[in-house]
Amino acid sequence: MIMEKGISSVEVLPSKSSQVTAVKVVVKEPETKQTQRGKRVGFVLVHAGAGYHSESKAKEYKHVCKRACQKAIEKLQAGALATDAVTAALIELEDSPFTNAGMGSNLNLLGEIECDASIMDGKSLNFGAVGALSGFSLAAFKRNKRKLELAEKVETDLIQLKKRRQSNEKENDSGTLDTVGAVVVDQEGNVAAAVSSGGLALKHPGRVGQAALYGCGCWAENTGARTPYSTAVSTSGCGEHLVRTILARECSCALQTEDAHQALLETMQNKFIGSPFLANEDGVLGGVIVLRSCRCSAEPELSQEKPTLLVEFLWSHTTESMCVGYMSAQDGKAKTHISRLPPGAVAGQSVAIEGGVCRLESPES
Repeated sequence: MIMEKGISSVEVLPSKSSQVTAVKVVVKEPETKQTQRGKRVGFVLVHAGAGYHSESKAKEYKHVCKRACQKAIEKLQAGALATDAVTAALIELEDSPFTNAGMGSNLNLLGEIECDASIMDGKSLNFGAVGALSGFSLAAFKRNKRKLELAEKVETDLIQLKKRRQSNEKENDSGTLDTVGAVVVDQEGNVAAAVSSGGLALKHPGRVGQAALYGCGCWAENTGARTPYSTAVSTSGCGEHLVRTILARECSCALQTEDAHQALLETMQNKFIGSPFLANEDGVLGGVIVLRSCRCSAEPELSQEKPTLLVEFLWSHTTESMCVGYMSAQDGKAKTHISRLPPGAVAGQSVAIEGGVCRLESPES
């Protein structure tokens, strides 16, 4: 296995809109050891939401991403399909009280949990989703108790409710996270993507966000006649913004061009922040993780060279921060990172983009 990943420099790029600051992150790291004999290959990239991640809870956010990666890789090493691995990762993310999904979900105005989630298989193109799925979690109630108390006091005054809710979210460092997700490529080169969310804090009952909607929350598509690359995408952020731009599908289509980094940057700038469907929004908040893979030979001139699985993985966000984790089936442990906008950049008007490349060599028999 050859890994090239890490952050080495940051460059501010000009954009078509004076309100947009694009941050380009150049990625490079030295090569590492070859794939061990008999080891299966595969790769997973997860995120714990795009929003605001406080320094005080950075360890917890990273830990849940690490565990999610490990669960997915365990499945891949056992020969499971990409859909099984991405499901395992998502379950781990949902079981954490630090994420806005599953156990840690936000509560609606009635004090109830209503979750959205979806999954897509790149091989069959099958898609499945649930919206406003009801349930109850004690951890979620405790996490949102203060928000409910505020809502009860000002439920007849929507303006005051909004101000107090925003103030409370900053106070407890938990209200500005959103949707979790994962993308996976397996031994056979099949990709899968999944997403799960507890929705907006104090949302109206029955509200459904991007996590439950086709082309908005996640997308996965194997290589085909019209798609030279297999792609998997999972989104996070303000559901209304992600739905109106169909961001998951837009990112997947853009990744079919040669330069994945530039394609994703332009999509976030032109199809998201600069989207005509969001022209009246003061700030456009969202984030994505993307994975692109293809079969190739490390040395094309050598006809007997075994093809390798080239995996490019990226994350991009317009929110203040985004926590991600990634791991290959040959890694001893997952790597985690909290990506943040640079000083001076304005959330909702700026784009950060980072990522790396991973070559997965077919195991020797």
